[in-house]
Amino acid sequence: MFKSYRKLLSTVTVVALASVSAMAAGDASRTYANGKKVIDGGMTYPVKKGLTASYHVNTQKAYKDVKFGRAATPNEIKAWDIDVMYDGTGLPEGEGSVEMGDEIYEAKCASCHFDFGAGGAGYPALQQGNAYEMQKTLKLQRLHPDDDGPKRNFGSYWPYASTLFWYIKTGMPHPAPMSLSNDETYALVAYILSINEIKIDGEELDDDFVLNKKNFLKIVMPNKDGFIPKIEGKDGLENVRKFYDNPKNFGGNKERCMKDCFDGEPKVARIQGVGISDYNPPISEKKEKPAKKASSDSNEAKATYEASCAVCHGTDAMGAPVVGDKQAWAAVLKKGIDKVYMNGIKGINGMPPKGGTSLDDDKFKAVVDYMVKTSK
Repeated sequence: MFKSYRKLLSTVTVVALASVSAMAAGDASRTYANGKKVIDGGMTYPVKKGLTASYHVNTQKAYKDVKFGRAATPNEIKAWDIDVMYDGTGLPEGEGSVEMGDEIYEAKCASCHFDFGAGGAGYPALQQGNAYEMQKTLKLQRLHPDDDGPKRNFGSYWPYASTLFWYIKTGMPHPAPMSLSNDETYALVAYILSINEIKIDGEELDDDFVLNKKNFLKIVMPNKDGFIPKIEGKDGLENVRKFYDNPKNFGGNKERCMKDCFDGEPKVARIQGVGISDYNPPISEKKEKPAKKASSDSNEAKATYEASCAVCHGTDAMGAPVVGDKQAWAAVLKKGIDKVYMNGIKGINGMPPKGGTSLDDDKFKAVVDYMVKTSK
């Protein structure tokens, strides 16, 4: 349920549209023309007398003489086909070391994902400790207020590292996607594997470890078998059909239905014994709003910068002056601080007015002041 594959994806898209009509019609037919069941238990309808079920179909051949461009060339298809599959299909040639990945991460990734992939300021953590230990937490449930919950991140949750390679290569870094080379991508994957303490073929990844196409295929993620149904391999679609053909596999009762699905009233499960009654200090019964906590203007400006501005001003990939770069900000300030304020408020070059925020002028100027002060 986590991974996407070309053949399966195209099937699911069609089926998802058909299944609603199928259930509403009483699930009378759940098969394709070839006799195979659609994978989610929906149905398809043949076209009869210009209708497919209760919907009219345009059967006119009005477009028979229209030219719709040309067929894509093999090279064009190859250029578009950039995904990386779980079995290694799509992995390019290249290599990169953990040490190289560490350097690239510090330069291009740490501004969002923080040191060692710890996450923060709204950006996800890439690791939360040893992945093999964190994978064990996925079965935890927070039944009591102080209970630990599952820790889901790349190392503990993702079943295949191929998704990480593809995502970094095509979508990262956020301000400049598709800017990394294959070697840089291999290096970043190697670094992220290392901070998750994931082994490859029993080997721990030290700084000198070099990841390439050959040893990439030996990566076995801790949660490889944590998803159902199994959709890998030549029997993937049939496995999915069998899984969804039994409603009990996904919480159903009897057959798929839209009404009268249960005998009597459905039972609602409620979590018991987790309420807190002994509060210390006691809960206030006052209805007025609590007094607004005094907050530091500089702390508020810093929080706003990290949430809304760092994505562009935390890296030189966007052409914006990087916070902390004294020379860059010295050049900007030659215009005078009032001009800097005005450019920011009205927008300049690729920067939208107020960086796309809804701050009032005074709060926006406070953020600019924070950026200037941090860059002196």
